[in-house]
Amino acid sequence: MHAAVVTAFGEPHVFEVTELPDPAPGPGQVAIDVSHAAVGLIDVFIRQGRYQDRAGLPRPPYVPGLEVAGIIRALGDGVTGFRVGEPVVTLSGTGAEGGYASVAVVDASLTVPLDGTGVDPALAVAAVPNAATAYLALTEVAHLKAGERVLVHGALGGLAAAFPGVARTLGADSVVGTVRRASLDQGRASTLPYDEVVAGEDLIESVGERRFDVVVDPVGGQVRTDSLRVMAPLGRMLLVGNASGDWEHTVPTNSLWFGSQAMLGFSIGFYLPAHPEQARPAAQGALKAVGQGLVDIRTRILPLGEAAEAHRLVEKGSVGGRILLAP
Repeated sequence: MHAAVVTAFGEPHVFEVTELPDPAPGPGQVAIDVSHAAVGLIDVFIRQGRYQDRAGLPRPPYVPGLEVAGIIRALGDGVTGFRVGEPVVTLSGTGAEGGYASVAVVDASLTVPLDGTGVDPALAVAAVPNAATAYLALTEVAHLKAGERVLVHGALGGLAAAFPGVARTLGADSVVGTVRRASLDQGRASTLPYDEVVAGEDLIESVGERRFDVVVDPVGGQVRTDSLRVMAPLGRMLLVGNASGDWEHTVPTNSLWFGSQAMLGFSIGFYLPAHPEQARPAAQGALKAVGQGLVDIRTRILPLGEAAEAHRLVEKGSVGGRILLAP
């Protein structure tokens, strides 16, 4: 199989595209002929070595990639409910590896059939894993209730863009997004189900007296602290990323006490393997939002040989959607 291998922790140039033996599925796994592999910010952080001391994450040499779409080529022992030749998409798993290749082996419990959904495989891998993340974060962690108000930072990013549509299907009363001030003139926000998109740098002034029951923060940094001032009593902030790259930022935790508020971290890659029974409901919730056109994510497809360029684009924060690799 063709594969893009991270040969060492470091800059994007550490990628090497090479030939490796085709992997075979083990018990409870499926092998997939990959048509599209999603490139995520977590892939970049792992390649940079930010998590190199964390158990369960790969070390070089390894093949990155959490999420793929494609056709099942083989079933491992004990796998039922799938057939060879079936189109599928995968959700995020703990291993954070294997997707940047022409063949990927994935746990069957994290694999979702696409037959009958009408969802294109490129859109599926761009949108379904993130929409499943949004569904689980909003239902199992933030416990979003019908009629509540939601604020989403980094509103046009690949992960954030899944939240407004899923929130709508769960009965949110209003959804406001934030982007960098320079992005407001791009016109992209109108295709996503936000009531309004404002500049994150002007958050306090832009939202005025409005207060939010759930804040979704994949950005981090100063906007995380600013968000405490626009949260309602018993408001919940979901920490789902750190796109700002500000690893030293801290928040005044006494504000949580005074405001009766909560900050809740969520990583689907570590949650789903511990709760595999949640994969199918999350996928169904995701496909509902995607099928209704509520998760409109801009995609850019690059050949597998340009994995390094894909990572450079993600690092620069210039994607405004999701980059996919096509083996």
